[in-house]
Amino acid sequence: MNELTLPIVVMLALVFGEALLVKWRGHTSVNWRDVVFNVNSGQMMLWLFRGLEVLCYGVVARTASVDLFEGMQAAVVWLFAFIAWDFGFYWLHRLHHRWPLLWAVHSVHHHGEHFNLSLGVRNSWYSSLTSIPFFMLLAVAGVPLSVFLSVSVIHYSVQFFNHNALIGKLGILERLFVTPSHHRVHHLCERRYADSNYGGTFIFWDKLFGSFSHQPPARSAHQYGVKGYIASANPLRESNAPFARLLGVRLTPPQPACTTGATPRVIVSGTLLLFVPVIGYIARYGYGYEHIGSEQIALFLLLASASVMLGLMSDGHRAGYAGWAMVTCLMPLLCLGIFGWQTLLWQISLPTLALHGMMALLPGLKMRALRHE
Repeated sequence: MNELTLPIVVMLALVFGEALLVKWRGHTSVNWRDVVFNVNSGQMMLWLFRGLEVLCYGVVARTASVDLFEGMQAAVVWLFAFIAWDFGFYWLHRLHHRWPLLWAVHSVHHHGEHFNLSLGVRNSWYSSLTSIPFFMLLAVAGVPLSVFLSVSVIHYSVQFFNHNALIGKLGILERLFVTPSHHRVHHLCERRYADSNYGGTFIFWDKLFGSFSHQPPARSAHQYGVKGYIASANPLRESNAPFARLLGVRLTPPQPACTTGATPRVIVSGTLLLFVPVIGYIARYGYGYEHIGSEQIALFLLLASASVMLGLMSDGHRAGYAGWAMVTCLMPLLCLGIFGWQTLLWQISLPTLALHGMMALLPGLKMRALRHE
């Protein structure tokens, strides 16, 4: 168990809890295909590259720090780190909207057309990689790695909250902090709004640097995303398609509404079952660069492959059903060697995951039969 495990569990509970609450209240329909893509899009690969970010920070802090805070009280270090981190994020975010190479990474987050907590975790696989240069100021200044990680968790939690679908304006807090109402403006599909409100926690950066925008007049429910872009449910494709477009490579667009894909019940249950070994991986390996071995690499690749197969199933690709069955049947065999079967959680979840994979084969075989008729 490590400091990453509980936040992942809480994130997952809040994402699906909010979706169920929205559905129960009847405010709007829940696009489960979109929710599943969002939670699968960056989670596994994000931890890999987040590990590189942490590794780079540690190296710079050890070798290039000017020890600016030597002899100062801890409160000064924390205050500086909290404000400097948010300042770095503001420019990170703003430049990700301005520079084409960085936009190829960040655009995956903006392709989501539904504003809810799951959008807060929708990411390119490479989003942590492009964050590395923007936070090195803290390492050079002498902010300890433990403080950097704690401050990061606080800020990312605020940003996660600011994607929720249920809370409106927050009164006087709107003047100082980024709130859901501010961030909804940022996710509107009109470019003049999307290129504003870059702040993560504090809104005064936008006001100071001229990028603040107020809420526009009320619009239809379908106002988020990137105009003209049709996203697939495959995280492998979505993380790399922007780079293909940047190079001038034309990709066949996915179907805008795939009627042949797996049902929401299949996709959601598969995602929840998959997150049991995902959480097991995070609990055991954390950021995973201290004693990396073949078992860890194999499990990581299997988890990433499973995420891709869920996306292919959701898009209605027949190969996704066979691939999902294969990786879910391999998962218990590999996890047996890593985690053992000592706990009831593994004894129940892993066989259930394998059974889910075998059951998912049935619609895939049905699709094949229909195509041969």
